[in-house]
Amino acid sequence: MHGEGWRWFFEGLHGAERPTTVRTQLERARSLIHDAYDEPLVVPTLAKQAAMSQSHFIRAFAREFGVTPRQYLIDVRLQHAKRLLQTTTRSVTEVCMDVGFSSLGSFSGRFSRDTGVSPRAFRRTLVQSLGILPACPPVPACFLARYASPT
Repeated sequence: MHGEGWRWFFEGLHGAERPTTVRTQLERARSLIHDAYDEPLVVPTLAKQAAMSQSHFIRAFAREFGVTPRQYLIDVRLQHAKRLLQTTTRSVTEVCMDVGFSSLGSFSGRFSRDTGVSPRAFRRTLVQSLGILPACPPVPACFLARYASPT
């Protein structure tokens, strides 16, 4: 009973909050990756989000999710790049910058290693083999008003 009294005392001091688990801390960092994948995220920022030292964060993240935080970020960026290449007419360079890569060369290299083809070939394959065309950009209303034929 004596131990229960101390637990009540400490729970009262901390608002009866449950202690944060390592998984919860890592989920905060993983959420940041998903929310800000297009920004220049670095391990120190992610480790701070998880309230861990950098080395402990890298080890814990890899143990929990099977890949390092850096590789996870790259994977998220590449998934978004694939979606943009499939659904937009943005250039490969624009897609590269949109998903957070700072170098077209590193983006193309990583993309090629992940998919087996370059970003441009990835898009071309979709168009040729599947007949999928990226979404066309919207036509401005003023252009339609001037050049559209009345029917």
